Amino acid sequence: MTVLVTGGAGYIGSHVAYGLVDRGERVVVLDNLLTGFRAAVPLVAQLVIGDVGDGDLVGALIRDHDIDALVHFAASTVVPDSVADPAAYYLNNSAGSLVLLDAAARAGIKHVVFSSTAAVYGSPERQPVGESEPPAPLSPYGTSKWMTEMMLRDIAPATGFSFAALRYFNVAGADPAGRTGQSTRAATHLIKAAVQAVLGLRPGLDVYGTDYPTADGTCVRDYIHVTDLVGAHLAALDYLRGGGGSITLNAGYGHGSSVREVIAAVKRISGVDFPVTERPRRPGDPASIVADTRAIRSVLAWSPALDDLDTIVRHALAWERKLSAAPPPQAD
Repeated sequence: MTVLVTGGAGYIGSHVAYGLVDRGERVVVLDNLLTGFRAAVPLVAQLVIGDVGDGDLVGALIRDHDIDALVHFAASTVVPDSVADPAAYYLNNSAGSLVLLDAAARAGIKHVVFSSTAAVYGSPERQPVGESEPPAPLSPYGTSKWMTEMMLRDIAPATGFSFAALRYFNVAGADPAGRTGQSTRAATHLIKAAVQAVLGLRPGLDVYGTDYPTADGTCVRDYIHVTDLVGAHLAALDYLRGGGGSITLNAGYGHGSSVREVIAAVKRISGVDFPVTERPRRPGDPASIVADTRAIRSVLAWSPALDDLDTIVRHALAWERKLSAAPPPQAD
């Protein structure tokens, strides 16, 4: 059997593609390369350049490659951009996913692992937030992901596949072996931006909002190492293949770090100071969001191995140094 990874030339998708091939899975990556990188795809995986909104292509891939499982990452992911251009996010994330899931179901897909997000929760009153918390997204990005979750909920029982929707919290870090990482130069992820400031690739770092109701006034997030997230995907796929029913699970560590704490860690690990500019809050940013991880640990027997902010920062910095020493990667 083969696994189809949509968006497998992107940040998280490429890490999962490596995780799959590392354990001997056959992998087909479907990516339009608008934001992904050809070089991020494992050499032993087959890269097909195309769009998830091309139902005929999706169906042909599943039939021709004996694909039993779909791991779906392809999406636009920047919260402020979704606020500025919501239609583009609904078109790419929601409408594209609908075509993908319909085509996959018609072609006989058996299992789907979906890249969802903690942004579906919005700004929950209870922390840590559990999967039973009613979705209340603050951004079109969060809403577009929630819409796909609802599609899965309805399409799966009607067509016979099972799914696992993983609600990511803040993914960071890079492959410890240095094979892939966050390669988008202008990425907005905090740790990515901070290590770029360390290397002089940015003039400094902007902090958006210092008056939140948190211990130091800055936003608090649950940062999860991308390699531990890979483990969650592999465990979810094994759970589904083993006959597990459809499920929605948080993917985080269960504790948070503030923006100021992350900046302090980056400066400490790198030994480099850099300018920090305080700016007003951004639309769509909740004050704090931390995962209740009891379900994923219990249902998938998932146990993270890299639950340490300093480790996450070290791997992110190592990857950024590797990028800065090489020609800029091209989004084909």
